[in-house]
Amino acid sequence: MTEPSHAATAPAPWIQRQLSRLLGQRGHAWLLQGPSGLGQYELGLALAQAWLCEAPTATGACGVCNSCHLVGSHAHPDFVVLMPETVMLALGWPLSESAQKEIDDKKRKPSKEIRVEAMRDTVAFAQRTSARGRGTAVLVYPAERMNHVTANALLKTLEEPPGDTRFVLASEATHQLLPTIRSRCQTHAMTWPDPDEALEWLLAQARAQGAPKATAEEARVWLLAAGGRPDDALAWARTGLSAQAWGLLPKALAQGDWSTLADWPAAQQLEVLQKLCHDLMASASGAAPRFFAADHLPAAPRWGILARWSRELMDAARTVEHPFNPGLMQEAWVASTRLALGSKATRG
Repeated sequence: MTEPSHAATAPAPWIQRQLSRLLGQRGHAWLLQGPSGLGQYELGLALAQAWLCEAPTATGACGVCNSCHLVGSHAHPDFVVLMPETVMLALGWPLSESAQKEIDDKKRKPSKEIRVEAMRDTVAFAQRTSARGRGTAVLVYPAERMNHVTANALLKTLEEPPGDTRFVLASEATHQLLPTIRSRCQTHAMTWPDPDEALEWLLAQARAQGAPKATAEEARVWLLAAGGRPDDALAWARTGLSAQAWGLLPKALAQGDWSTLADWPAAQQLEVLQKLCHDLMASASGAAPRFFAADHLPAAPRWGILARWSRELMDAARTVEHPFNPGLMQEAWVASTRLALGSKATRG
């Protein structure tokens, strides 16, 4: 999952359109679903802010009332975000006093799952009366980071929320949610933006966030690297990825040249390998690649070799966040990549 920016900016046009549609419908629990990079967090936050706003409109929160300022400063008494601690820290949301003390005292590391203790605090929060008279709201993101115990703790409250509590669950992998959680929510499938609209937005965001000389060519490459997902593309823009580096990467990896990836986080390295494998499988089957330009790809190995490599990468993805030795892990990936891509190419 790519962490979204927590800068206070106006929603992207495609997020704004979805927000207006959702505000025109009734419901106490929404599940926003779709692949990463489509703005689930941004839409969920905007929806909750509109629910709590003192002067909401059909298009969302006013952005200027005290309630909106409290949401923006992550201090609204009637709003709770339920997230893994790693995500909360990345997005600037404060942890509970007890959780922060445990982490500061080095008793444990920030959790990568939504902790059951946080869920129980949220259930207790939902029992309380609204402090500002606009009801209460809970944002769960990414909802698939609830384990079974945590999810079961939410079920009863989600089915029969007390008072005026409303929930928005935002997920990038709804298949990992309990069916009982999904059944208790109204579902909204995130929509993909128009490519030209996404390109214009991405270029403007990149220039505003530290890349003032970003070009349309670079923005197209960031979108290509992200498979057309704007938030993920913006994350690529923040890394300083150049169009040239992305174009040279597939053949460099095939030759064992890992210099571009060497200092990247393990999860990001693995993501690139999975994208390369995907595009080579597409090429081998006569389909168009999605993440790289076709002329930048090395010759595709035989299908069986690609299928085996794909399974190895999927297995690696299950444990990529475990505290393994990153150097040894990278060496293993270098070896498996050269083994797969050094095989004889298929040519029909």
